[in-house]
Amino acid sequence: MHTHADQTLLVLASGSPRRRDFLSQLGLTFTVSAADIDETPHPGEEAAAYVLRLAREKARVVAGRSPGAFVLAADTTVALGMTLLGKPQDPAEARAMLTRLSGKTHDVYTGVALAGRHEEALAVHTRVTFRELSAGEIDWYVGTGEPVDRAGAYAIQGKGGFLVARIEGSPTNVVGLPLGETLALLTRAGVPLAWKPAP
Repeated sequence: MHTHADQTLLVLASGSPRRRDFLSQLGLTFTVSAADIDETPHPGEEAAAYVLRLAREKARVVAGRSPGAFVLAADTTVALGMTLLGKPQDPAEARAMLTRLSGKTHDVYTGVALAGRHEEALAVHTRVTFRELSAGEIDWYVGTGEPVDRAGAYAIQGKGGFLVARIEGSPTNVVGLPLGETLALLTRAGVPLAWKPAP
């Protein structure tokens, strides 16, 4: 069956290489168009509401310039109690975040939104428990450069895997895109899932 390219156009509204890799692993054909929006949390905004709002805004911005497309966006944040931990700006902030997370359970929320030909959004929640970390371990990890520009100052799929004692929920959610929920969302929207092995 022949389908027109414009009917199957999927646009990822994210510059994240991890999200690109996930969609590629699913065999989906897509283009990337990152959205530049203000990511400041509103006063008192809870984590799930925050990531949903950002994902919807990103998807709508890109949908505005991608007529006829399915636009997928996501946003991930780490919450320790009522405190949202975004991306650390420098090694000192990364060290402070990791020190706060040491030995504690925190929550990772990802908002996933579709806009354009289908509007729907959902938030996925995973609980992550860190080991008790020594100052030396934190210094070593910060020194790898990995924590900077990662929500909560760690990458579970990278060197940061050593930080984690336990995880409850979707592991891919912690990386930045809950695969099962995203695939279900795309299927409901009617995005064709044509599997093609990577070349």
